[in-house]
Amino acid sequence: MKMNQIVFPLTLALVATMAATGCKKGTPKLTQLPGQRAALGGPSEQPPIDTKPFTPGDANPNPNGNPVPPADPGKTALADRDLFEGMIKDAEALKSYTVHFAFDSAVVKKGEESNVSAVAAALATTAANKLLIEGNCDERGTEEYNRALGERRADALREALVKAGVSADRIRTISYGKDKPVDPGHDEAAWSKNRRGDFILLLPKAGV
Repeated sequence: MKMNQIVFPLTLALVATMAATGCKKGTPKLTQLPGQRAALGGPSEQPPIDTKPFTPGDANPNPNGNPVPPADPGKTALADRDLFEGMIKDAEALKSYTVHFAFDSAVVKKGEESNVSAVAAALATTAANKLLIEGNCDERGTEEYNRALGERRADALREALVKAGVSADRIRTISYGKDKPVDPGHDEAAWSKNRRGDFILLLPKAGV
């Protein structure tokens, strides 16, 4: 009888302590702060934080989990390439020879080969002139995918020009992905214009 009088109050005290501290049987529920990964395999509305170093144009979050906007290609893309020093860009000289591509394709179509030949002929007239090829895409798809697709399109045009007799060291390529549409529309008519490769003639500065 005395033992029960001692054990019973201790049991009540233990139960009261567990209730006060929120302790319960099973896995404890942890409070998840905004941006924090879920613990113990629980669900999370936030994607796992990617801890790899951030590079310009990379859409992955930085190590702190805060998204870093892609670099502005108009300001940084040319600086990231080994372009020709002392050259003047003429975007109008070869504009009529722009090559257009099929959806999600980097293959130069038969109907576009005459434009490639015309560009090769134009470069043959003046050995000092060089060429920048800009690869572009329509608005559909991710930034990263379109940047890569634009690069493949520019490379395909470069290879076609080399086959046409243009020296490879006279050509540079760059991809703008979907960042430089010529038509801001959101239908096939606009998209077909934006899937393209632009030829930019590079002229030496006077006295160079």
